[in-house]
Amino acid sequence: MPPFFDGHNDLLLKMTTGRVTAEEVRDGHQNGHIDLPRARAGGLGGGFFALFVPTPGVKGIDMAAMRQPSYDVPLPPAVDHGHALEEVRRGIGHFRALTDLGVITPCRTAAEVEAALDGPALAAVLHMEGAEAIGPEFAELDELEAAGLRSLGPVWSRPTAYGHGVPFRFPSTSDIGPGLTEDGKRLIRECNRRKIMVDLSHLNFAGLRDVAEISDAPLVATHSNAHAVTPSARCLTDEELRIIAATGGMVGINYGTCFLRPDGKFIPECPIEDLQRHLDHLLSILGEDGVGFGSDFDGAILPDWMKSCAGLSVLRDALEAHVGAELTAKLCNGNWLRIMRATWGG
Repeated sequence: MPPFFDGHNDLLLKMTTGRVTAEEVRDGHQNGHIDLPRARAGGLGGGFFALFVPTPGVKGIDMAAMRQPSYDVPLPPAVDHGHALEEVRRGIGHFRALTDLGVITPCRTAAEVEAALDGPALAAVLHMEGAEAIGPEFAELDELEAAGLRSLGPVWSRPTAYGHGVPFRFPSTSDIGPGLTEDGKRLIRECNRRKIMVDLSHLNFAGLRDVAEISDAPLVATHSNAHAVTPSARCLTDEELRIIAATGGMVGINYGTCFLRPDGKFIPECPIEDLQRHLDHLLSILGEDGVGFGSDFDGAILPDWMKSCAGLSVLRDALEAHVGAELTAKLCNGNWLRIMRATWGG
């Protein structure tokens, strides 16, 4: 059975905020979505592990508001660069702790990911969600690259010095606010030079267009869904999907129920048919080589039939019944390996 390579998880954030330890991830726990025993049970072979900086003094997104028929959740303020860099370094420390315990195998190339997918540890690629830890001269990229950074989202939903994200708003499109700043455009070029993948998830429409005009790599949204099915600001419109498709890019389907359910409600009740509707729509525009999965494990409310990474076995069975074994293998990991090779070379 093909293992899943996952486009996005927030396990490092859960560790940084003290809700789970590296030892618990190795041995098993009930405080989140990912641990090694459940990964083996569900067929999770690896993924992008996100470095994310929570806003000091803010508990998080108001998920209660996101159970209403419509909502517009206020965004937290921008984060100070020095604080962000300190938190990112803590996240890298947890990444190393998982490595030392044999939970993950750090990977920097597609070949390394492919070799590790069926191994005893999870194939792990270091990603950063929001570029607050990077200063205007980009000197921090040297340190981050040395730690294994291979993918970068210029923004989470709150603004940064580099661009503007989208709010948690339903119904809405992502056509909200200005695009990349001049520093943001420079950052995209620097990522291209270093062959660091640029993640479009959370970026607004103007920013996405700016990246498309600048970048020489395939466009990627690691954990985003189809606006045609769920009209959330965080989901990609057909116009955005066509821009991504034109570059040979791809989108990883997010399991967060507010991005799967047509009514945008952040509740566990979410039939697998909702996910299949997103899959079918994305395939119709991006093609069979342009879709994968980006779970948002440990950062979202999951469908009740999934509950954790152990539930991936349910998804795989449903995929094979829905699209067949060959396409399921591409969706599980083949398309992610393709996009890594196209972005990083080799």
